[in-house]
Amino acid sequence: MARLVFGMNMSLDGYVDHDAFGPSPALFRHFVAETAAQAGSLYGRRLYELMRYWDEDQPGWGPDEAAFAAAWRRQPKWVVSRTLTEVGPNATLLGADLEAEVRALKSAQKGEIEVAGPTLAADLGDLGLIDEYRIYLHPVALGRGTPFFARARPRLQLMATEVIDGAVIRLRYEPA
Repeated sequence: MARLVFGMNMSLDGYVDHDAFGPSPALFRHFVAETAAQAGSLYGRRLYELMRYWDEDQPGWGPDEAAFAAAWRRQPKWVVSRTLTEVGPNATLLGADLEAEVRALKSAQKGEIEVAGPTLAADLGDLGLIDEYRIYLHPVALGRGTPFFARARPRLQLMATEVIDGAVIRLRYEPA
């Protein structure tokens, strides 16, 4: 059975914003390795459309970007959307019954499936389907943006901490 893991970069004041801060080269390589090891990714529409950037090679990419793109293209992707009618390569559009489809997906797969996006993570968390939360805490305060937790979560239990590249702390939590 697969585990659903929601993890994102987060500011000290709780926001996620890919335009306001991004990973250092060492943290980016960490994400390349995680992506390569995942059984797949589960996306909401907005983040899926943003990530489609990796479907095509871009001028100026270095080896790390090329490695991330290759890992991302290889893995299966499942997309939750009420508006999309089709998705790109190696992606499947899920139907209207989110809980049933994600439970079936967890049963059919092995390994970790990344949950991408705070809104989708909140919906899946409400259904008790998130197995782990990974916060990549950056030493910046934004004062605005999309919160990591889109809604209140049940109590969480700290499982592990790790400092990455001397500045970012990865916090791993499971529902208590």
